[in-house]
Amino acid sequence: MHRDKYSAGAVKFSFWFSEFRKVVALLGSGKTIEEIRVLAERDNIFSAASQMRSKQIFSTVSTRIRSLPQGFCGAFDKLGLEYQRITALIAIMLTDALFYEFMNEVYREKLIVGDMVLTDANVRVFFLNKQRESEKVAGWTDETLNRLGKTYKVYLTEAGLIDRDIGDRKIKKPLIDGQMSTLLTDNNMSHILKVLTGTR
Repeated sequence: MHRDKYSAGAVKFSFWFSEFRKVVALLGSGKTIEEIRVLAERDNIFSAASQMRSKQIFSTVSTRIRSLPQGFCGAFDKLGLEYQRITALIAIMLTDALFYEFMNEVYREKLIVGDMVLTDANVRVFFLNKQRESEKVAGWTDETLNRLGKTYKVYLTEAGLIDRDIGDRKIKKPLIDGQMSTLLTDNNMSHILKVLTGTR
């Protein structure tokens, strides 16, 4: 992960899990990425509010899917819903350097020390630290950082890693089964496994 690739683009994105599943299923049925793009624009397969939004969803979701090693998409249908959601979160970590660092430096550390509550202060401190490290992040407005923090919490909620309570959020440690662990280790993604399991 390189700091020059930090982006605040996530403020425009969502977890888009149903859209993620739909694209994986279409790929599994033999459709190409280009054919799915046409379906998104012509048939509005994502039920988006506008064609521009449909294009944005397709671009984001297809980028996330292409970031995953082939084995993940091949095994996706065999994974339970919980692991499918975690797979979607892994794809976000692979395509968003700043979110990966949030997961590694905040979520993982919380699991390691047994502090199972994510607070708004934790999120603010993370961004303050990044502002000290990166001129790019230092140039972002407070509004942008607040929106990013909300987006990250939505990602974690949709992935089932925090609850939906307002304010402080209880962290849920995912149960990573042997299949998911093997997929990660066999594809040189032990760093992601450490984030999800809270290990050094």
